[in-house]
Amino acid sequence: MDERLGIVGSGAIACGLAAAAAQHGEVVLWARSDNSADRARKTVDKATSKMEDVDGAQVTIVQDLSELEGADIVIEAIAEDVEAKAELWGRLSEVVNGHTLLGSTTSSLSVAQIASASGAPDRFVGLHVFNPVPRMKLVELAFPAEASAETRERATKLVETLGKTPVIVPDIPGFVVNRLLFPFLFSAVALQEETGLSSEAIDTCMKLGAGHPMGPLALLDFVGLDVSKAIGEAIGADVPASLSRLVDEGALGKKTGRGFYTYD
Repeated sequence: MDERLGIVGSGAIACGLAAAAAQHGEVVLWARSDNSADRARKTVDKATSKMEDVDGAQVTIVQDLSELEGADIVIEAIAEDVEAKAELWGRLSEVVNGHTLLGSTTSSLSVAQIASASGAPDRFVGLHVFNPVPRMKLVELAFPAEASAETRERATKLVETLGKTPVIVPDIPGFVVNRLLFPFLFSAVALQEETGLSSEAIDTCMKLGAGHPMGPLALLDFVGLDVSKAIGEAIGADVPASLSRLVDEGALGKKTGRGFYTYD
């Protein structure tokens, strides 16, 4: 990769992007705190250890946003919260230069709104990146109306360089995948509420009968029930009562050890 990449964030998507990009050049990843930086280092090293000819040392973890100065591409990948993203882009706008390609990872938020907060919507792209990043091939690209032809070309090239397949989608809540996927996932929860079927029974039916690699209830747990609820609300889907109840209890799926399943 000819361009220097900076990634802002230390969660699963940020670290996954860093690991995928490490195959192609040096990456700088910003983390907010010492704990976040330590966690990101372990996550990146674990991911790159499973990949051929990739050295985790290609990813430098920093805690000062000024370390991103001079980056050709800056991708923000923090929590799915438009206000938090807008605040961070206000700070990033003082660091990036007038040629930097700017991007934000999101699964349901308005790209136009985040782009406006960046102060440079002509150089902005929204990326819906799927977890686990090193394995998942699709990246949905959504652009604000102001995005230039050069921005569109650079963003597409970046995704292709990372070994992914870019698909340009409209800037609508949920884009394409989540717009279609989450009503289906929620229908599985509604079916469980109606019939009392176990999570295992529903998931086994969809895996063996429809060829899905993961059942709908396990997938909701994997995504995170809080994130799933937020996506459902963003796209205007009916969020099932039992899912909302689990979120209220703090049972958010695999990351908390309990959701539709219980995890060790």
